[in-house]
Amino acid sequence: MGLRRLDLRGFAGDRRELVARLPRPVDEQDRSSDAVAAILADVRANGDEALRRLTASFDHVELDELRVPASEISAALGRIPSELQEALDVAHDRILAYHAHEAGEAPDDFTNGGITVRHLIRPVTRAGCYAPGGRARYPSTVLMCAVPAQVAGVAEIVLCVPPGPDGRIDDATLAAAAVAGVSEVYSVGGAQAIAAMAYGTDTIGAVDVIVGPGNRYVAEAKRQVSGVVGVASAFAGPSEVVVIAGPDTPPEFAAIDLVVQAEHGPDGLAWLITWSEEVADRVDLAVDRIVAGSPRRVDLEATLGAGGYAVLVDNPRQACAVANVVAPEHLEILTKNAGSLLANIESAGAVFLGVNAPASVGDYLAGPNHVLPTNRTARFASALRVDDFRKHIHAVSMDDEAVRTLGPFVVTLAETEGLPAHALSVRLRWPT
Repeated sequence: MGLRRLDLRGFAGDRRELVARLPRPVDEQDRSSDAVAAILADVRANGDEALRRLTASFDHVELDELRVPASEISAALGRIPSELQEALDVAHDRILAYHAHEAGEAPDDFTNGGITVRHLIRPVTRAGCYAPGGRARYPSTVLMCAVPAQVAGVAEIVLCVPPGPDGRIDDATLAAAAVAGVSEVYSVGGAQAIAAMAYGTDTIGAVDVIVGPGNRYVAEAKRQVSGVVGVASAFAGPSEVVVIAGPDTPPEFAAIDLVVQAEHGPDGLAWLITWSEEVADRVDLAVDRIVAGSPRRVDLEATLGAGGYAVLVDNPRQACAVANVVAPEHLEILTKNAGSLLANIESAGAVFLGVNAPASVGDYLAGPNHVLPTNRTARFASALRVDDFRKHIHAVSMDDEAVRTLGPFVVTLAETEGLPAHALSVRLRWPT
């Protein structure tokens, strides 16, 4: 059977034309999305019962217990051949050594027993940035999205912004695009903008990564195209803040910072956590005063009515525990010696310490990015950063002695997994 040939000799087109000429893989996401959605919904609703039923259906095995006992796991070591255990140990130690090197402040290149790994960092070619519009304008978001892409070395930076009532994008947003070196700007917003950047249209070329916050529809669109493109800063949706306040916290500071996040629009979250009922009462009154005097009173009341909370706890440590469960986009610790509580914080997009550091400073010019994970995704996701626009490529080389000494372990593992061609590919290279 011959290999299918694709002759590109003499081709002088641009990247988009090259993409169009190359064969594309079958879109497995489209093919399997409905089936996977049904499985996810089943497991979410029915838990272990669904797991047993689906295992019986797909794997043809009836299971009473899903968890494998610890005794069974450890006993497996005694049942495998000694050469396989040695191969597993060697592989484990080498994988551990490399990743420990990768996690530290060591040089990029890594050499161990005749294998050298070079660490290549390459930017994505084309990045898509989304900046919200309609209810407000966000030139700051343009800077926050485009600048790290620029630092990463991205060649083409695309910006989508919802047009205003007159069909135009406001000058402040366009000026920010100019300052940040954005390559292309499109008057398109909402989930449709995410789709355009992910899949491409006649006008908008597909991108490699999409970044930027938006409403729940934008966030959901990003979630659904994840895998077609890279989506940084998991679920950057409606704005959130948790304010931890104590007896020494000025109530008006806590109140205004709660209102600040509600000002971003619907579906937001604004939580006060305190171990003082008096503080909760005073902050509540201050919030009412601020909202009553705001020109956006109706919007603020709607957002705070749906997502505004005051949580009473026993002490500062418990306040941190509650905040970790909420895993908010912004966490403000508005107490004296706020830094002493930082060791208790495990999940937050960004933390602001002390009464002089409101989240508003982070929104504009503290330096770190204001595109942050929301909807509890701070449990596993982080602020937008330069690395979201870069890929890490490992370039591996191996000397003759390494082939001789390490090759047998590769053969053992490949044969254990039933992959004879993998084993042969190493055997053929053994020095004679």
